Amino acid sequence: MPNIINKIILRDLTSTFENSEGLLFVSLDGLTVAESEGLRNALAESGLTLRMIRNRLATIALKERGLEPPEGFFAGNIGCCWGDAEDTVTAAKVLHTSPERKAGKVALRGGVFEGEFLGEKEAVALASLPTKDEMRAKILGTLQAPAQNLVGLINAPGGALARVLQARVDKDQS
Repeated sequence: MPNIINKIILRDLTSTFENSEGLLFVSLDGLTVAESEGLRNALAESGLTLRMIRNRLATIALKERGLEPPEGFFAGNIGCCWGDAEDTVTAAKVLHTSPERKAGKVALRGGVFEGEFLGEKEAVALASLPTKDEMRAKILGTLQAPAQNLVGLINAPGGALARVLQARVDKDQS
């Protein structure tokens, strides 16, 4: 029979997992306290939280959400980041570019994104997605390009005429 603390943690995890569009699970083996704090601070700059979770309770919470993690998915020290879809992409970017990941102490294990379970490769692929601001900039650039080309075409005949006239004036003065 689970104790009261585990029941509270399970209720909290279940609520968190149900209310989040995205979850990222991260293996945190071999991190020092300073490295762990550095990683948490990097995530906190983007408004995200990294929380260590109990593997058994996380498995139960995911099952209550209707998701079945693969066998052996929750092994070792596992942390979790969660939030809306944009937060999940941001967390993937921060975790994927962290010095701790490059040192082999942090690895994206997988996650949940918009109701679908993600494996390791899909979680890493989230890091390559553009953020909302990057997408807005690309769309704005795409929308502005035709207008800029039109202005260039409209100005071209006048500019060409001015250059011909200036060449004529320069020739007459010499």
